[in-house]
Amino acid sequence: MRSPAVPGPVTSAAPPLWEQQKARLETYANTEVNYDFSRQSEYTTETGWRLDDYETDLPAEAPGPPAAAGSFAAAQDVLQRYAFPPPDLITGIFSPDGPLEKRIMVLRAQFLFFKFYFGVRVSGVTDEAARDTPNGPERVWGYGYRTLEGHFERGQIDFTIHKNLNTGAVQFRIHAVSQSGQIRNPFYWIGFKLFGRMLQRKFARESLKRMRTMVDAALAQGTPAAPVSAAAV
Repeated sequence: MRSPAVPGPVTSAAPPLWEQQKARLETYANTEVNYDFSRQSEYTTETGWRLDDYETDLPAEAPGPPAAAGSFAAAQDVLQRYAFPPPDLITGIFSPDGPLEKRIMVLRAQFLFFKFYFGVRVSGVTDEAARDTPNGPERVWGYGYRTLEGHFERGQIDFTIHKNLNTGAVQFRIHAVSQSGQIRNPFYWIGFKLFGRMLQRKFARESLKRMRTMVDAALAQGTPAAPVSAAAV
């Protein structure tokens, strides 16, 4: 006679990353930005800073304000969740309950068999209903973050979604001002000198590609979130 099967141990799902990294998030909440951002307008290539701009076209919409089920709204949702960076390179970890304007993020960077954890703080949210540009008024939404003490870089990176209200063209843009930070470990310093710039460009290039892919998928499913109102901030 066969004995009754004995059920195996019940395993619980792993807690979300933000709970696993709660101690780091709390530490970075009290960590200072690692450069003087009050002088950011002075940071140019002539003074030893890198200024980078990247952009990609997203599916266009009809002229006028963003549609509730259009590519602008879909891109907003991806950007709000910080879901666009390539996960094999950068993962953003943050509490889902806090406001975007005060968000602290732990960035988990991966390269070869190394993992590094850095802190950043959102520096502000951009929310403009009709920004005046040479190509016509644009609806603009996005945010930027600044590097905190302990980061291998110092500076700010901004991510914005733009819709030309006259033509309906939609774009995702990345603007970064950066410089190498203080790296005490000589092994890491050499590695960053050799590969840091390459990884910066890879992050931008693959983030643009991933944003396009995710927006296309959201539009195909017909489930983009409604756009954030310019009057909400």
